[in-house]
This record gives sequence, structure tokens and C-alpha cells, in this order.
Amino acid sequence: MAVQLTPSEREELREKYNAERDKRIRSDGNEQYQQPSGRFSNLLDDPYVQPADRDAIHDDVTVLIVGAGFAGLVTGARLKQAGITDIRLIDKAGDVGGVWYWNRYPGAMCDTAAMIYLPLLEETGTIPSAKYVPAPEIHAHAKRIATTFNLYEGALFSTGITSLDWDADASRYIVRTDRGDVIRARHLAMGTGPLHRAKLPGIPGLQSFKGHAFHTSRWDYEYTGGDPSGALMSNLSDKRVGIIGTGATSVQCVPHLSRAAKELFVFQRTPSAIDERNNHAIDPEWFSELKSGWQREWMMNFTTLQTMGFTDEDLVKDGWTDISLRIRDRVIEKVQAGEEFGPDTLLAAYEESDDEKMTEIRARVDSIVRDPQAAAGLKPWYRQLCKRPCFHDEYLQSYNNPGTHLIDTEGRGVERIDETGVWVNGVHYELDCLIIASGFEVGTSYSRRNGYDVAGRDGQLLSEYWSEGMHTLHGIHVHGFPNMYILGAAQAANLISNIPQNYVENSVAIAAVIAEAERTGAMAVEVTKDAEDAWIELISGVQRGLRGNSDCTPGYYNNEGKPMGRKEQLNSSGHPGGPIAFFEHLEAWRTSGEFEGLQFSRS
Repeated sequence: MAVQLTPSEREELREKYNAERDKRIRSDGNEQYQQPSGRFSNLLDDPYVQPADRDAIHDDVTVLIVGAGFAGLVTGARLKQAGITDIRLIDKAGDVGGVWYWNRYPGAMCDTAAMIYLPLLEETGTIPSAKYVPAPEIHAHAKRIATTFNLYEGALFSTGITSLDWDADASRYIVRTDRGDVIRARHLAMGTGPLHRAKLPGIPGLQSFKGHAFHTSRWDYEYTGGDPSGALMSNLSDKRVGIIGTGATSVQCVPHLSRAAKELFVFQRTPSAIDERNNHAIDPEWFSELKSGWQREWMMNFTTLQTMGFTDEDLVKDGWTDISLRIRDRVIEKVQAGEEFGPDTLLAAYEESDDEKMTEIRARVDSIVRDPQAAAGLKPWYRQLCKRPCFHDEYLQSYNNPGTHLIDTEGRGVERIDETGVWVNGVHYELDCLIIASGFEVGTSYSRRNGYDVAGRDGQLLSEYWSEGMHTLHGIHVHGFPNMYILGAAQAANLISNIPQNYVENSVAIAAVIAEAERTGAMAVEVTKDAEDAWIELISGVQRGLRGNSDCTPGYYNNEGKPMGRKEQLNSSGHPGGPIAFFEHLEAWRTSGEFEGLQFSRS
């Protein structure tokens, strides 16, 4: 049963949330993070494979897919299903998988249910082992997609792009790489994803530490022992280990470090909200009874509920749908009690439900963590969706280990780092090993994250065209950049709780457009300026969502606490009707066969 809070208790929460937010506001926002350099320059390298020697490739291809994570893989699969077979994947990683290729830290796991997170389960005949599956299983599924749809053929791995230029005379993108390749691509699908370029905290002295140090996306098992499957990191038994960051990555690897290290110091600026995971194995017999089309049904069910829509049942039943169902049901109660449905009623329902949910999450900390001081520091004082929610059944328990220490920086972050350790609140913590769990770049520019730009018609650079914010149709097509297709969530469904569904839905439309171009002999497909402008007006004309996040603590969900100008709003906007409305719109747009807003030309 949900907790009951009095009006005065709710007001106290508002004051507490605001105070905690104000501690963490920084004027530099995303600029607080450093690009990999010095001892951390290896973050730009791939430690998992030795690139094979090969001759430079000079050829033509119908579709070049940049990025071999789920975005690129799903798009490749949809193109194959649409009859487009001349496809080439290219990725700087040594294999497919995207973020699940890079993330091999102990405990790595997705906190969205596998039944909806792993794309193309039906098409590949795959049964997930559990409701939530570990990273090795996710990476294996990525490889399974590539194998099932023959996407390894012609794929270029360990290959970085250096330039992408539209050649109007040839109606091709000329793609050059750091391996000397020159590829002429009729169509270009950009599936680089939002999470692949590691970032570093801008802490003074970070480069000066003389002990061992690495980023979680380049876990050093040679130093720690263990492996991605979770084997004990026995080499840490005599080591003092520090980890900076308490987001989803840290939440997952801290229990493994806690078991292995002589001493573990967790340096925390802002605690994560840790709800129950309640993982369980999937029964193959139950799974075999699912009817054809079940996965899209599950995806749409989850997204409907997660955005406070109505369904007959909750198929996924997780923490994402729990808070949304609470809000939805609270709205119904208010309307039935005589309140008029509108933004104010929705906002009140959201705040009341969230207050109760977060009070439960803080109470869970007290019920698990025995040390009162550690428990106090681990309590999140913000709304659940201010930061990505975490679900784990071992993280909080780790602080009952006498060798595991929470070093709460009270919102200020680490002061500085020297040759032997870390300084917080005037106290020095001597370390043998320092682990950076600061995640990946999200709010930085497209060209910075990818290391190259795209030159479209008349040499126009994509970074210049988007200098004041993204401009697209459906988040996919960009005026002035013919035959280019963006694979993402922004200016489309903007569904952040289950990123792969964005790719699953958008890739069907992209494959249909490319198939139509091939069928009609069109050399160039481009959105008109009028259609692009109309889409921008639609998605920016109505502010979707709740107005209750002004008291959010800074994070990548809210531009690190900095005000959202028009550029930031455009870059994070979506269909005003929400994800389901966008998916339905895109399906109707595609199945009409008219592809309204696009021009198919023979020159």
C-alpha cells in the first residue's frame, strides 16, 4: 500500500529537493566533462581486438550503415526484409553490439526488461534467459541478429570514419576512413547511438594519479582479475579501490567490487534511486505459448503504460510502469472526485504519486543499510525521473560490508586528485586503484561525439545546419542532406525508457523509403524545407510532459541543470502526442505509400 503524506510533509519535500538541487547546480553544465586525453587517451582505442591487416576498400554500396549497435543492426535487418541486400556496416569497434560491445564491466546489465529491450527476438528465435539479462547475453544477441540477417558480410570493423561528403553529380556519399577506404554509398543510415564516447569528470589532478586507473567502459580485468561473467576479481583482495560516480554503471559494478576489494571507497555526488529489480528466469514453456507478433504487442503495451495510457493489463510489470500507473490512477481518482481534467490535475497527480514512490525508495534504504550515516547519504532527494531510475537487489546491501565506504561529497563532487588518492571535504583517501564511472557523452555536439562531420548539399555541414538545434522530419530526414537517415529518438518518439523500440519502429520506415527509391530509380530522396519546418512547428508548438521537474537535481536527463534554450528543447523534443502517437503517425505515413514531405528525384 502506498504511503500517505500530509500537505506539510509534501511541502517539506519541495524545500528539501530544492536545497539538494541548488547544491549541485554548476555553471559549466556539460562542459564540466573532459575529453579523453593523457593517460586516458586509450578510451578512444579498442582493447578487445587487434585490428586485422587488410587492404583499403574502394567500392560502391547501396546502403552504408554507420554504427553496428542495435540501431544499425535493426536497420540492416529491416532493409534485408525489404529486399535491399547490398548493405555494409561500418564501426570503429571490433564487432557488433554498440554500447554492449564496450560495456564489459562486472555486473553490467540492462534495467529494461529483456522481452522488450532485446529487438527482433521473434525474428531470431531467441528466448531471453531472464526478465533482465546480463551484458554478455545482450552482446550475444547483437551478434545473433548480425548472423541471422547476414550483416557480417562486407562489414568493416575497427574502422573509423574520417569524412562523409555528398557528391551531387554521382548522387552518392563519399565516405573515407582511417584504413584508407573510399566507399561510395547511395544511401547513408546514421546509427551511431547516444552512448559510445566515454567522458571524464573535470576533476583537478585527474591525470596526476600514479596508481592504476581506468574507465568502466574499458574495464581492466588483467589488473582486477575476474571476467565479464562476474567471476571474483581476486587480484583486488589486497587493494584499496576508489570509484567515482554512482549512476547505473556504478550501481551494477559496486557489489562486485565490494566482494573483491580489501577496501572500496565510493565517491558520490548524487545518489541514484534504487528500486527492487526482482529478476526471475523466463520459463521456456510459457514463452513458447506466445502468439506471433507478441513482441511488438509487449513493446506497445509497455510504452502505453509508461506514458500513462490505458491497457487491459500490464505485461511487463516493472518499476517504469509502476510510477506511470500510479499517476494515471491518481488522475482518475481526481476526475471522479469532480476535478476537471487538465494540466494542473495531471501535475498534481504526478507530484503526489512521485512523492509517495520516492518516500518508499528512501524507506527501502533504511530497511537495508545498517549504518545510519551511510543510509542518510544514499537517500535520493529528487523526483524519480530526474535521473535514470535504477533497479538492483545487491547495491544497497554492499554498504553493509565493513570494507565498503560511502564517501558522500554532499553534492559538491570530488575536490581534487593527487598522486596517491582523492580529496573530499578536506580528507584524503589513499588508493591503489581509481575507477571512473562517469558514463558516456550525451549532451555534447553530434560531430564531437562521433569525431567527424557530414557534408551535405553544397558542402553544408550538419553541425552548422544544427548549430541552433536539430531540424528534421520525423527525426530521420534532414533538408539539404539527401539519402541520409538519422537513427535516434529525438524529434520522433523521444522514448528514453526503451531506446531500441525507437529503432524497431523507425527502421521500418527507413527501409520503406529506400526500397521505394530503388523501385522508382530515384537517385536522391530529400525532405522539403516546408515539410521539415512544419514538423519542427508541430513538435515545438506543444510542450509535452509535466512541469514538475524544475526541482530536479542536475543530470543528463535535464541538460545538467542548465536552462533549456530553444536549441536544447529542439534536441530533446518529440511528438506532442507522445511515443505511441508518433509510432502510429509514422506507420500511417509509411503505409500510405505517398511519403508526404519527401521528394524522390532522378538527379
